[in-house]
Amino acid sequence: MRITEGHLADQPGVQPGPGQPRPEQAGPITVGPEQPGPIDRGADQIGGEQIGPELADIVSRLRRAMRRAARAADPALGLSVAQLELLSCITEHPGIRPGQLARMLRLAPSSVATLLGGLQSAGYVTRTPGADSDGDRRTVSLNLSEAGAQAVSRWHRVNEDIIRAALAELPHRARTTLRDAAPALRDLTTSIDAQAD
Repeated sequence: MRITEGHLADQPGVQPGPGQPRPEQAGPITVGPEQPGPIDRGADQIGGEQIGPELADIVSRLRRAMRRAARAADPALGLSVAQLELLSCITEHPGIRPGQLARMLRLAPSSVATLLGGLQSAGYVTRTPGADSDGDRRTVSLNLSEAGAQAVSRWHRVNEDIIRAALAELPHRARTTLRDAAPALRDLTTSIDAQAD
């Protein structure tokens, strides 16, 4: 059971009975697992302005712009964003198993198997057979080859160069604002990532 903050006033048609607290006095409401808790619609407002939709639009546009710029800057890399994200995940979790990788990336196991097959054939990923905690020797662990590690480093370097060049075109005040916003953006990323867990 989760406890979330809510008020009787948020539930249409519900009036407090005798001896029940008034809406302004209502405390936490217990929400069962089959009933999602209320979302704080005011959480994305600053000074009365809603920032959620605009921020979502900016992030979406930024992702598209980064992908386009990366393809233009390094067309020879020849790997899709999905392949590069998978390689990056293996970099962060060396020895990960294919099933764990699928869960972490929120992809179907068959999709991960297809991506891994192509990356292994191209020499970017290595599979090491071994036993898991249950002694199952059919399990494999995944690691990057030298070529795979170089591809990830190259991708990160291209992205850093794109950001650096774009920042150089901005006025000093905008660069300072973006620098100061970096910790908040990192926290936002962590919060969004936790929603997938």
